[in-house]
Amino acid sequence: MSKFGKVAVLLGGRSAEREVSLKSGTMVLNALRKRGVDAHPFDPQQRDLAALIAEKFDRVFIALHGRYGEDGTIQGALELLGIPYTGSGVLASALAMDKWRTKLVWQALGIPTPRYALLTAASDFKAVVARLALPLMVKPANEGSSIGMSKVRAASGLEEAYALAANYDSLVLAEQFIDGIELTAAVLGGEALPLIRLETPREFYDYEAKYMANDTRYIVPCGLAAGAEAAVRQQVLDAFGALDCRGWGRVDLMLDAAGQPWFIEVNTSPGMTDHSLVPMAARHAGLSFEDLVLRILELAHVG
Repeated sequence: MSKFGKVAVLLGGRSAEREVSLKSGTMVLNALRKRGVDAHPFDPQQRDLAALIAEKFDRVFIALHGRYGEDGTIQGALELLGIPYTGSGVLASALAMDKWRTKLVWQALGIPTPRYALLTAASDFKAVVARLALPLMVKPANEGSSIGMSKVRAASGLEEAYALAANYDSLVLAEQFIDGIELTAAVLGGEALPLIRLETPREFYDYEAKYMANDTRYIVPCGLAAGAEAAVRQQVLDAFGALDCRGWGRVDLMLDAAGQPWFIEVNTSPGMTDHSLVPMAARHAGLSFEDLVLRILELAHVG
Protein backbone atom coordinates (compact mmCIF):
# COMPACT_ATOMS: atom_id res chain seq x y z
CA MET A 1 0.00 0.00 0.00
CA SER A 2 3.03 2.29 -0.14
CA LYS A 3 1.82 3.49 -3.55
CA PHE A 4 -0.70 5.72 -1.76
CA GLY A 5 1.93 7.41 0.41
CA LYS A 6 0.75 9.26 3.48
CA VAL A 7 -3.05 9.60 3.44
CA ALA A 8 -5.19 12.10 5.35
CA VAL A 9 -8.77 11.07 6.09
CA LEU A 10 -10.77 14.29 6.33
CA LEU A 11 -13.57 13.86 8.86
CA GLY A 12 -15.74 15.94 11.15
CA GLY A 13 -15.76 19.42 9.70
CA ARG A 14 -18.18 22.25 10.41
CA SER A 15 -21.46 21.15 8.82
CA ALA A 16 -24.68 19.98 10.44
CA GLU A 17 -23.57 16.46 9.48
CA ARG A 18 -20.41 16.57 11.59
CA GLU A 19 -21.34 13.62 13.82
CA VAL A 20 -22.12 11.37 10.87
CA SER A 21 -18.85 12.43 9.22
CA LEU A 22 -16.89 11.48 12.33
CA LYS A 23 -18.40 7.99 12.16
CA SER A 24 -17.78 7.66 8.42
CA GLY A 25 -14.22 8.91 8.69
CA THR A 26 -13.37 6.61 11.58
CA MET A 27 -14.59 3.56 9.65
CA VAL A 28 -12.66 4.62 6.54
CA LEU A 29 -9.53 5.26 8.61
CA ASN A 30 -9.72 1.84 10.27
CA ALA A 31 -10.30 0.10 6.94
CA LEU A 32 -7.29 1.80 5.34
CA ARG A 33 -5.06 0.94 8.27
CA LYS A 34 -6.21 -2.69 8.16
CA ARG A 35 -4.98 -2.80 4.59
CA GLY A 36 -1.61 -1.32 5.50
CA VAL A 37 -2.19 2.24 4.31
CA ASP A 38 -0.37 4.99 6.22
CA ALA A 39 -3.62 6.81 7.05
CA HIS A 40 -4.20 9.57 9.60
CA PRO A 41 -7.34 11.40 10.79
CA PHE A 42 -7.56 15.10 9.92
CA ASP A 43 -10.44 17.29 11.17
CA PRO A 44 -10.50 20.60 9.28
CA GLN A 45 -12.60 22.15 12.02
CA GLN A 46 -9.67 21.77 14.37
CA ARG A 47 -6.64 22.02 12.08
CA ASP A 48 -5.42 24.40 9.40
CA LEU A 49 -5.32 22.87 5.93
CA ALA A 50 -1.74 24.13 5.60
CA ALA A 51 -0.81 21.21 7.86
CA LEU A 52 -1.55 18.88 4.93
CA ILE A 53 1.49 20.37 3.18
CA ALA A 54 3.60 20.78 6.29
CA GLU A 55 3.06 17.15 7.28
CA LYS A 56 3.64 15.96 3.69
CA PHE A 57 0.39 14.19 2.97
CA ASP A 58 0.31 12.62 -0.48
CA ARG A 59 -3.40 11.98 -0.86
CA VAL A 60 -6.70 12.85 0.85
CA PHE A 61 -9.75 10.70 1.42
CA ILE A 62 -12.69 13.06 1.89
CA ALA A 63 -15.12 11.63 4.45
CA LEU A 64 -16.73 15.01 5.12
CA HIS A 65 -20.47 15.43 4.61
CA GLY A 66 -22.42 18.59 3.90
CA ARG A 67 -21.14 22.14 3.69
CA TYR A 68 -17.43 22.92 3.66
CA GLY A 69 -16.68 19.32 2.73
CA GLU A 70 -19.07 18.26 0.01
CA ASP A 71 -19.90 21.57 -1.68
CA GLY A 72 -16.70 22.26 -3.62
CA THR A 73 -14.95 24.35 -0.98
CA ILE A 74 -12.56 21.72 0.34
CA GLN A 75 -12.09 20.40 -3.20
CA GLY A 76 -10.96 23.84 -4.38
CA ALA A 77 -8.57 24.17 -1.46
CA LEU A 78 -7.02 20.76 -2.19
CA GLU A 79 -6.59 21.66 -5.84
CA LEU A 80 -4.75 24.83 -4.84
CA LEU A 81 -2.55 22.72 -2.57
CA GLY A 82 -1.98 20.21 -5.37
CA ILE A 83 -3.04 17.20 -3.29
CA PRO A 84 -5.04 14.40 -4.97
CA TYR A 85 -8.43 13.82 -3.32
CA THR A 86 -11.29 11.37 -3.59
CA GLY A 87 -14.65 12.06 -5.19
CA SER A 88 -15.96 14.74 -7.50
CA GLY A 89 -14.29 18.01 -8.41
CA VAL A 90 -15.20 21.58 -7.53
CA LEU A 91 -17.96 22.14 -10.09
CA ALA A 92 -19.72 18.80 -9.60
CA SER A 93 -19.50 19.03 -5.81
CA ALA A 94 -21.01 22.51 -5.77
CA LEU A 95 -23.78 21.59 -8.21
CA ALA A 96 -24.74 18.34 -6.50
CA MET A 97 -24.85 19.99 -3.08
CA ASP A 98 -27.42 22.48 -4.41
CA LYS A 99 -30.63 20.54 -5.03
CA TRP A 100 -32.20 23.42 -6.98
CA ARG A 101 -29.35 23.84 -9.43
CA THR A 102 -29.08 20.07 -9.78
CA LYS A 103 -32.68 20.14 -10.98
CA LEU A 104 -31.97 22.95 -13.42
CA VAL A 105 -29.21 20.92 -15.07
CA TRP A 106 -31.31 17.75 -15.19
CA GLN A 107 -34.31 19.60 -16.60
CA ALA A 108 -32.16 21.15 -19.32
CA LEU A 109 -30.97 17.68 -20.34
CA GLY A 110 -34.36 15.99 -20.13
CA ILE A 111 -33.49 13.88 -17.09
CA PRO A 112 -36.74 13.34 -15.15
CA THR A 113 -36.90 15.04 -11.75
CA PRO A 114 -39.98 15.94 -9.67
CA ARG A 115 -41.63 19.32 -10.16
CA TYR A 116 -40.84 21.90 -7.51
CA ALA A 117 -41.23 25.46 -6.25
CA LEU A 118 -38.77 27.70 -4.45
CA LEU A 119 -40.18 28.92 -1.15
CA THR A 120 -39.68 32.16 0.76
CA ALA A 121 -41.45 33.63 3.76
CA ALA A 122 -43.52 35.67 1.30
CA SER A 123 -44.58 32.67 -0.82
CA ASP A 124 -48.25 32.04 -1.56
CA PHE A 125 -48.29 28.63 0.11
CA LYS A 126 -51.85 27.83 -1.04
CA ALA A 127 -50.85 28.48 -4.64
CA VAL A 128 -47.82 26.19 -4.26
CA VAL A 129 -50.07 23.39 -2.98
CA ALA A 130 -52.53 23.98 -5.82
CA ARG A 131 -49.76 23.76 -8.42
CA LEU A 132 -47.78 20.81 -7.06
CA ALA A 133 -50.53 18.91 -5.18
CA LEU A 134 -50.15 17.07 -1.90
CA PRO A 135 -48.19 15.46 -0.40
CA LEU A 136 -45.06 17.57 -0.80
CA MET A 137 -41.47 17.19 0.32
CA VAL A 138 -39.95 20.37 1.76
CA LYS A 139 -36.19 20.56 2.13
CA PRO A 140 -33.25 22.94 2.48
CA ALA A 141 -31.51 23.08 -0.89
CA ASN A 142 -28.01 22.69 0.56
CA GLU A 143 -28.23 20.12 3.34
CA GLY A 144 -27.89 16.35 3.39
CA SER A 145 -28.94 13.43 5.60
CA SER A 146 -32.57 14.67 5.38
CA ILE A 147 -31.72 17.45 7.87
CA GLY A 148 -34.49 20.07 7.97
CA MET A 149 -36.69 18.00 5.67
CA SER A 150 -40.45 17.37 6.05
CA LYS A 151 -43.25 15.55 4.30
CA VAL A 152 -46.34 17.79 4.08
CA ARG A 153 -49.71 16.04 3.83
CA ALA A 154 -51.99 19.01 4.57
CA ALA A 155 -51.85 22.52 3.12
CA SER A 156 -51.84 23.95 6.63
CA GLY A 157 -48.48 22.30 7.30
CA LEU A 158 -46.51 23.87 4.45
CA GLU A 159 -45.61 27.12 6.20
CA GLU A 160 -44.30 25.28 9.27
CA ALA A 161 -42.27 22.92 7.06
CA TYR A 162 -40.80 25.94 5.28
CA ALA A 163 -39.82 27.52 8.61
CA LEU A 164 -38.03 24.33 9.68
CA ALA A 165 -36.08 24.09 6.41
CA ALA A 166 -35.25 27.80 6.48
CA ASN A 167 -33.40 27.24 9.77
CA TYR A 168 -30.76 25.41 7.74
CA ASP A 169 -30.70 27.28 4.43
CA SER A 170 -32.08 30.46 2.89
CA LEU A 171 -32.92 28.42 -0.23
CA VAL A 172 -35.86 26.08 0.37
CA LEU A 173 -37.57 23.72 -2.07
CA ALA A 174 -41.09 22.32 -2.07
CA GLU A 175 -41.01 19.23 -4.25
CA GLN A 176 -43.71 17.05 -5.79
CA PHE A 177 -43.88 13.73 -3.93
CA ILE A 178 -43.49 10.73 -6.21
CA ASP A 179 -45.49 7.81 -4.87
CA GLY A 180 -43.60 4.65 -5.64
CA ILE A 181 -40.47 2.67 -4.87
CA GLU A 182 -37.56 4.49 -3.25
CA LEU A 183 -34.23 3.43 -4.72
CA THR A 184 -30.62 4.42 -4.26
CA ALA A 185 -27.73 3.68 -6.58
CA ALA A 186 -24.06 3.72 -5.66
CA VAL A 187 -21.65 4.75 -8.41
CA LEU A 188 -18.04 3.58 -8.33
CA GLY A 189 -15.47 4.24 -11.04
CA GLY A 190 -17.98 4.71 -13.84
CA GLU A 191 -20.17 1.75 -12.84
CA ALA A 192 -23.57 1.81 -11.15
CA LEU A 193 -23.65 -0.84 -8.43
CA PRO A 194 -26.76 -2.94 -7.66
CA LEU A 195 -29.80 -0.84 -6.76
CA ILE A 196 -31.05 -0.87 -3.17
CA ARG A 197 -34.74 -0.53 -2.38
CA LEU A 198 -35.51 1.39 0.81
CA GLU A 199 -38.54 0.81 2.99
CA THR A 200 -39.31 2.52 6.29
CA PRO A 201 -42.44 2.66 8.48
CA ARG A 202 -41.67 6.35 9.04
CA GLU A 203 -43.13 9.16 6.92
CA PHE A 204 -40.02 9.07 4.74
CA TYR A 205 -36.38 7.98 4.84
CA ASP A 206 -35.39 10.65 7.36
CA TYR A 207 -32.33 11.18 9.57
CA GLU A 208 -33.47 8.68 12.19
CA ALA A 209 -34.34 6.06 9.55
CA LYS A 210 -30.90 6.55 8.01
CA TYR A 211 -28.71 6.44 11.08
CA MET A 212 -30.55 5.13 14.13
CA ALA A 213 -33.66 3.07 13.38
CA ASN A 214 -33.51 -0.71 13.28
CA ASP A 215 -36.77 -1.11 11.33
CA THR A 216 -35.55 0.37 8.04
CA ARG A 217 -35.47 -2.31 5.36
CA TYR A 218 -32.71 -2.40 2.76
CA ILE A 219 -33.66 -4.73 -0.08
CA VAL A 220 -30.98 -5.88 -2.51
CA PRO A 221 -31.56 -7.24 -5.11
CA CYS A 222 -34.18 -4.52 -5.35
CA GLY A 223 -36.83 -6.71 -6.98
CA LEU A 224 -36.76 -5.28 -10.50
CA ALA A 225 -36.36 -7.58 -13.47
CA ALA A 226 -32.76 -7.72 -14.69
CA GLY A 227 -33.47 -5.69 -17.84
CA ALA A 228 -35.40 -3.03 -15.97
CA GLU A 229 -32.68 -2.66 -13.36
CA ALA A 230 -29.99 -2.41 -16.06
CA ALA A 231 -31.96 0.39 -17.75
CA VAL A 232 -32.31 2.33 -14.48
CA ARG A 233 -28.63 1.87 -13.68
CA GLN A 234 -27.73 3.38 -17.06
CA GLN A 235 -30.00 6.35 -16.36
CA VAL A 236 -28.28 6.70 -12.99
CA LEU A 237 -24.93 7.04 -14.76
CA ASP A 238 -26.44 9.65 -17.09
CA ALA A 239 -27.79 11.68 -14.15
CA PHE A 240 -24.45 11.38 -12.32
CA GLY A 241 -22.44 12.38 -15.36
CA ALA A 242 -24.71 15.31 -16.17
CA LEU A 243 -23.32 17.08 -13.10
CA ASP A 244 -19.73 16.16 -14.06
CA CYS A 245 -19.49 13.85 -11.05
CA ARG A 246 -16.64 11.35 -10.92
CA GLY A 247 -14.94 8.78 -8.74
CA TRP A 248 -17.75 7.65 -6.51
CA GLY A 249 -21.07 8.83 -5.16
CA ARG A 250 -24.71 7.94 -4.71
CA VAL A 251 -27.83 8.83 -6.70
CA ASP A 252 -31.26 8.83 -5.03
CA LEU A 253 -34.43 8.30 -7.05
CA MET A 254 -38.07 7.22 -6.98
CA LEU A 255 -39.65 4.72 -9.34
CA ASP A 256 -43.33 5.44 -10.05
CA ALA A 257 -46.08 2.89 -10.76
CA ALA A 258 -45.33 3.03 -14.48
CA GLY A 259 -41.66 2.16 -13.90
CA GLN A 260 -40.47 5.70 -14.65
CA PRO A 261 -37.46 6.81 -12.55
CA TRP A 262 -37.55 10.30 -11.05
CA PHE A 263 -34.17 11.59 -9.91
CA ILE A 264 -34.04 13.38 -6.58
CA GLU A 265 -30.40 14.20 -5.82
CA VAL A 266 -26.76 13.16 -5.99
CA ASN A 267 -24.55 12.73 -2.95
CA THR A 268 -20.88 13.18 -3.85
CA SER A 269 -19.52 12.16 -0.43
CA PRO A 270 -21.94 9.53 0.85
CA GLY A 271 -22.01 8.07 4.32
CA MET A 272 -19.59 5.26 5.16
CA THR A 273 -21.09 4.17 8.49
CA ASP A 274 -22.47 0.76 9.44
CA HIS A 275 -25.91 1.95 8.22
CA SER A 276 -24.63 3.37 4.94
CA LEU A 277 -25.84 2.43 1.49
CA VAL A 278 -22.72 2.52 -0.68
CA PRO A 279 -20.92 -0.16 1.38
CA MET A 280 -24.11 -2.24 1.28
CA ALA A 281 -24.30 -2.08 -2.53
CA ALA A 282 -20.57 -2.80 -2.79
CA ARG A 283 -20.94 -5.92 -0.64
CA HIS A 284 -23.65 -7.19 -2.96
CA ALA A 285 -21.30 -6.57 -5.89
CA GLY A 286 -18.59 -8.62 -4.16
CA LEU A 287 -16.53 -5.81 -2.62
CA SER A 288 -15.74 -5.81 1.10
CA PHE A 289 -15.71 -2.50 2.97
CA GLU A 290 -11.89 -2.49 2.84
CA ASP A 291 -11.93 -3.24 -0.90
CA LEU A 292 -14.39 -0.40 -1.46
CA VAL A 293 -12.32 2.12 0.50
CA LEU A 294 -9.15 1.16 -1.36
CA ARG A 295 -10.92 1.47 -4.72
CA ILE A 296 -12.19 4.94 -3.83
CA LEU A 297 -8.67 5.94 -2.77
CA GLU A 298 -7.26 4.60 -6.05
CA LEU A 299 -9.62 6.91 -7.93
CA ALA A 300 -8.29 10.02 -6.17
CA HIS A 301 -6.89 12.73 -8.42
CA VAL A 302 -6.14 16.43 -8.48
CA GLY A 303 -7.50 19.02 -10.88
